[in-house]
Parts: sequence; C-alpha cells; structure tokens
Amino acid sequence: MATRRVLVTGLSGAVGSAIRSALEERYEVAALSRTGVDGVPDALNFRGAVQDADAIRPAFEGVDTVVHLAADGGAHSSQGMNSGWDAMLQNNIIGAYNVFSAARDAGVKRVVFASTGATVLGYEMESPWRELVSDDDSKMPESWPNVTRDSEPKPFSLYAVSKLVGEDLARYFVNTSDMSIICLRIGGVGAKDVVNGIRGRLIYCSHADMAQMAVKCIEAPESVRFDIFYGMSNNDYRWVDIEQARQVIGFEPQDRAEDNHTY
Repeated sequence: MATRRVLVTGLSGAVGSAIRSALEERYEVAALSRTGVDGVPDALNFRGAVQDADAIRPAFEGVDTVVHLAADGGAHSSQGMNSGWDAMLQNNIIGAYNVFSAARDAGVKRVVFASTGATVLGYEMESPWRELVSDDDSKMPESWPNVTRDSEPKPFSLYAVSKLVGEDLARYFVNTSDMSIICLRIGGVGAKDVVNGIRGRLIYCSHADMAQMAVKCIEAPESVRFDIFYGMSNNDYRWVDIEQARQVIGFEPQDRAEDNHTY
C-alpha cells in the first residue's frame, strides 16, 4: 500500500512542531509555508501564502489528507489573539477558504482544520466556570457542566470569530463536495510542553495528546464527514467535552495538567 501523503500548513508553529514527529513516523509529510520548513525534502517543501489561492494549489496534488494549522493569532503570532481584522480576514478566513478549495479541487479526501478553544472562552466569564480560573481554590465548585461542540460559541476575540467562520466554511465544503473536514478546537499547546499558569491547568494539551489527536483525525473512518472535537488533555479542571472525540475516533488522552506542577 502506498504511503499516505499528508500536507501540513503551518508545520513550524507550536502545534505543527508538537505533532511533526508522530506524522513523519507514519506518513509522507509535505509542508506548505511562506518560506519553507527546515528538514522537509525539497520536493515536498512547498512555498506560498494561504491568502494566494493560485500560489498554493501545486502543494495539494497527490495529497490524501491536509492538516491546516497556518493562521494568525496562535502561540507564535506577534500579537497573539489580539491581531486586527485585516490579519484575521486575510490569514484565517480567506486562507481557510483557499485551503479548503484547493483541497477539494485536488481530490483530497480529508482536511483536519485547526480551530481553537477560544471559540468558547466567554464561558470563563460566567459562573461556575469563572471560579475554575480563579487563583483562589476555596471558590472551586464541586462540579460543573462541560461545554460541548453543540454549546453556544462565546468568542472574545476576532481570532476566535475567524475560527468560527472557518468551521462554517468547513460545513459548506462538506455539504457541497465529497470531502471530509474535522475541526479541532485546540487548547493550550505551547512551544514547550508545560502548563502555563492557573488557566493552563484547564486548557493544557500535551504534545503527545495533540499528536494522538492529529493521527486519530487523519485515520478516522470515511463515515466521519464532519465533526468538531476539543483537543485537550484529561485535566482535572477541564470544562470542555472530550467524550465526543472518544466515541467517534477513539481519542484517549494520556496526560493531565496535574502531572506537570509548573503552574
């Protein structure tokens, strides 16, 4: 059987770096970036900005699966989630449309789209979830309902808004083509595999769990046409649902923030 070719946009970013070795162990990994990615063979090292539809199309030929990570607003972005509208529109919304369109036209079977846990960040402003991010553990509730993929989005940044638009673009492409798109609302994946602060103990996703999630999505059955999963480790204070990913693709996080005592 021929080796599956997986094209990754944003391979040099925090999430791309976290999953790269796991992907390279299993697949032929191609990269699409503005300037190229170190260590990727020239024949698989495509250059082009996702805002430029014509420039990126050659990267999609012969590809089985695309993992679309490239975006503005992530861990390596200069302004983080505070980037302005023009950056969000060009890099995240038009970029996602161009990637989905190029994938469809090239006959790609599946796209794994990096959304964000920030799409539901607003819940942390409300009780009982607000108490979970407090540094006063005496206010910690005994229990709380998990936010699921079907819960109302509550974005507090244009970055989160752009990712919600990306999720709806994914629905559109799934409804109008034979392509499958799985959206990952990714939690706290940093360049270093550590828990960052009090809030980090809620949203932490270890590099190993992120890599497992990526592989599970790439290899999900063809019957999974569209879904939204939360990419987080099995943290004690996690307040988003990972049961959907367990049931549909067999995701079983092996790590938890409480095993990392840096917060």
